[in-house]
Amino acid sequence: MSSVGRSPRQDEPVGALVTRASQQLSELVREEMQLARAEMAGKGRHYGVGGGLLGGAGLVGVLAAQALVAAAVAALALVLPVWASALVAGALLAAVAAVLALAGRQQVAKAGAPAPERTIDSIKADVAEIREKAHR
Repeated sequence: MSSVGRSPRQDEPVGALVTRASQQLSELVREEMQLARAEMAGKGRHYGVGGGLLGGAGLVGVLAAQALVAAAVAALALVLPVWASALVAGALLAAVAAVLALAGRQQVAKAGAPAPERTIDSIKADVAEIREKAHR
């Protein structure tokens, strides 16, 4: 047989081809991991800045709410003594806090255990199926 028309790779032994394929696959996986790391680092920076901005917005929102409560107390002080208007505003805020706490407690109770139960069940089923197929 002549080697005319054959590429040099067709003459390589199978072991060399497998070794080269393994090296290329390993290199590809390393490069994909580097790309993923770089992408996640960029996203992480954006999440960090976004989280800081949201935290700042929350703090300013709390200060604004305090100013509005002070304004409500001052407005009520026009018709009631200052102590009574502060008591009315405080009682109203306590009632809102109680309603929110009860609603939150109900939501936590509905959530149940913090373990991912469906995922655990799925993994158990997968393991059982693998064991069953391994015993055949």
